[in-house]
Amino acid sequence: MDHSWRSRPRVGHIQFLNCVPLYWGLARTGTLLDLELSKDSPERLSEQLVRGELDIAPITLVEFLRNADDLVAFPDLAVGCDGPVMSCVIVSQVPLEQLHHARVALGSTSRTSVRLAQLLLAERYGIEPDYYTCPPDLGVMMQEAQAAVLIGDAALRASLHDAPRLGLQVHDLGRMWKDWTGLPFVFAVWATRRDYLAREPRTVREVHEAFLASRDLSLEEVGKVAEQAARWETFDAELLERYFTTLDFRFGTQQLAGVTEFARRVGPTTGFPADVRVELLAAKA
Repeated sequence: MDHSWRSRPRVGHIQFLNCVPLYWGLARTGTLLDLELSKDSPERLSEQLVRGELDIAPITLVEFLRNADDLVAFPDLAVGCDGPVMSCVIVSQVPLEQLHHARVALGSTSRTSVRLAQLLLAERYGIEPDYYTCPPDLGVMMQEAQAAVLIGDAALRASLHDAPRLGLQVHDLGRMWKDWTGLPFVFAVWATRRDYLAREPRTVREVHEAFLASRDLSLEEVGKVAEQAARWETFDAELLERYFTTLDFRFGTQQLAGVTEFARRVGPTTGFPADVRVELLAAKA
């Protein structure tokens, strides 16, 4: 990376395991110190990017689509799945068909997963639960609700550790979407503010290239990434390797088709047009 910047780009980092492979390689490639990195939840990073407090960041799909006029997405870089995702789930005490008018707790860390769960329950199962938002703690959620929507590390812990112990059902949102539409699902994209791109086009491209290189290196050495992550987590290296290779970090033609289908289904009720235009960072001339 060019080190002649007047200031480092302000870049967001999702503080969940699902983004470890996108950041692990930054230190190995020597680009980590070129970024002013801010760690937070998907929801907060999305808000910071929209407000202009970050220059480049992962942003939940719903918030990207709501603010598409001000943002440009990075091609071939996302957090998604093409089938099961493992870390975006509905945990339920009863079959999903029995949740009509039942209390369903929505974890407060991602609007996209929440909107996807609501869409699936409404259109695929024909039910309208009584939703409310609360912190993503399965024990607290199950005290007042019949089911809970969880994402990220909390979802992994709930689905792999807590739900089996408590006899709860686990429904993978990625698998449900794939079975329903036949398409991949994208939970978050990487984007830059349009005004920042206009000021710093070279920097934006270098950051994009750095993340692609980091991802590719991490996936080539995914066993090592999983071993290092497992030192600090409640999950063993074997499970983390399976998780990292289950996730889909691409954003190509099929992933864009999934985004388009999601926007068509939820746009008018979620704050953006059904035919919202997704602009991708153009290839180098």
